[in-house]
Amino acid sequence: MSREYVLKTFRPAVNLQIDYAKELNPQQHAAVTAPPGPALVIAGAGSGKTRTLTYRVAFLLEQGVPADRILLLTFTNKAAKEMMRRVTELLGSELKDLWGGTFHSVGARILRRHAETLGYKPDFTIMDRDDAEDLLKACIGDADIDVKATRFPKAEALAEVFSMAVNTQQPLGKMVEAQYPWFMPLTAQIEDLARRYAERKRATNNMDFDDLLALWLRLMREHEDTRDRYQRKFQFVLVDEYQDTNKLQADLIDLLAAKHHNVTAVGDDSQSIYAWRGANFRNILEFPKRYAAAKVFKIETNYRSTPEILTVANAAIAPNIHQFRKELAPARKPGPKPIVVACNTGEEQAAFVAQRVLELREEGVALDRMAVLYRSHFHALELQLELTRRNIPFSITSGIRFFEQAHIKDVAAWLKWITNPADELSFKRLAMMLPGVGAKGAAKLWAKFSAEVQSPKSKVQSPLATALQACAAAVPKKAATAWAQFVATVAQLEAPDVRVKPAQMIEWVVEAGYEDYLKDNYDNYRNRLDDLEQLGGFALQFASTEEFLTQLSLLTNLEAEDDKTRPADEERLRLSTVHQAKGLEFDVVFVIMLCDGLFPSARSLETPEGEEEERRLFYVAITRARNELYLSHPIFRAAHGYSGGDTLQQPSRFLKDIAKDLVEEWNLKPFNPYSA
Repeated sequence: MSREYVLKTFRPAVNLQIDYAKELNPQQHAAVTAPPGPALVIAGAGSGKTRTLTYRVAFLLEQGVPADRILLLTFTNKAAKEMMRRVTELLGSELKDLWGGTFHSVGARILRRHAETLGYKPDFTIMDRDDAEDLLKACIGDADIDVKATRFPKAEALAEVFSMAVNTQQPLGKMVEAQYPWFMPLTAQIEDLARRYAERKRATNNMDFDDLLALWLRLMREHEDTRDRYQRKFQFVLVDEYQDTNKLQADLIDLLAAKHHNVTAVGDDSQSIYAWRGANFRNILEFPKRYAAAKVFKIETNYRSTPEILTVANAAIAPNIHQFRKELAPARKPGPKPIVVACNTGEEQAAFVAQRVLELREEGVALDRMAVLYRSHFHALELQLELTRRNIPFSITSGIRFFEQAHIKDVAAWLKWITNPADELSFKRLAMMLPGVGAKGAAKLWAKFSAEVQSPKSKVQSPLATALQACAAAVPKKAATAWAQFVATVAQLEAPDVRVKPAQMIEWVVEAGYEDYLKDNYDNYRNRLDDLEQLGGFALQFASTEEFLTQLSLLTNLEAEDDKTRPADEERLRLSTVHQAKGLEFDVVFVIMLCDGLFPSARSLETPEGEEEERRLFYVAITRARNELYLSHPIFRAAHGYSGGDTLQQPSRFLKDIAKDLVEEWNLKPFNPYSA
């Protein structure tokens, strides 16, 4: 007969350096001092998530857990460094042995030690995105794929497809079918390329960023001794921003914690907004199911926003069915109610924001403490124009202004060249979008075209198209079909009744092949198409193509000039998508274009899950505001497309979820200088 005898660890009483009860509120204290075991910490917006995680690490260290037995996983190096710095300050000692960093940095550290197990050498190179795309191009060349004959996806688009499949742990074929259906006829070739790409990486001792996680997981799954080593080593696993983890990251965490179950996941399900890049909302929602003994801690005291803003935030997220119910509670004194502003048009909305920003600036709010948030980049088009006209300095979080984006410049090049056939730069930009035409080929075509356009034969109804037809012999064979389409499109665009209508020209360029070009080159081609439709709508207000291009040029040059002449430290109004603003806070926030079909986006409304994620996005936007919040929507806006005409816009369904007594409504009226 035998029985188990539990050997208890003896240690003297712990003498804590930190008074946790004094430093933390009761909810934070409960999460920080939780006993070993799985824990899910739902930390609401502005509730001190980083503080809670930092003190949890300090508490474990003070309880005698060795630093090298703790693994802290974050999504950015900045977050990891900040937490390590705070823990060091709390305990007054360096933490060189603590494993803290991004998923990718920890993966790289482990793979360096075990590379040979996976057929790599320890000195493997980690490729950046450009290097990975170059290697993919080499694989396409090895496979002898005629990329133009089949309109095969470019390396950039392929890299996105491969990455999404890896991070969501889905078979490549299923991923193509679900998210890239236009590539389905090429699935067999794409799968073959994925195999070639993996072999090339091993042969050249290269890993891309996704390998740092995928190979780490493979190492843990396929090699029991290594798995056992790290399961024993990391007694406590702490994860920041758990709501943003994808399937691959969640599987890694579960595998590391399989023996001891001491995993602390910190996040906010109401701020899960990255499904489009592979994040799995179910990870945080189903954590208690995967860890049956998990304790759920809610931290609901918000230190950022006024009570009035928080009341609106709570009302905004309440309709979501799939969530951990919580109520953000204020720690600050009351302030003004959030403002809802109905504007007649997008232009009037832009004028309101610009005027109100200047008024707040006069009242003492610095420009860089204000932000304008929107669902999609093109929603800020009218605002960018208005701010530029009024000389209000602004910055865009994405780093690229609307008119500086590649697809906007591509389409603008068509209009510029049709209007001014002597525009060599625009011609060459168009030529280099053709299959097999590089800089030298574009220069040869330009020389040939320049000679032909002077010929008497070109003095006909379609002089540009006629001159281009004569250049056919100088076109590479693989570009012959595309060249014929190019000539046909030029003939359409240079017709006298068309070349004066910039919106129609933009529409025809997109339909004549540029949409296919976007599909082949960008994984987010739908967003770029939306941008071009908005550009077409903007173009409708101009009487001629020349006037449209002049305004476009003036605005673009003003933007470039501002960037060069203004001091780097000058305060600027922040313009940002909500996705880019996550984690930030501002004294004043404007959320614009709150119309159904814009925010929430039309595409998101196709599924209940999509609508719920959009509502979470709206919640994130609201909770960026500290003191003042403005929610605006235009009543009329240019029709979505190129045909013209204003359409009546329905206010966002999210605004209807907010009771009228929680906000103040402002009705705009034109200023009358002659009124008393």
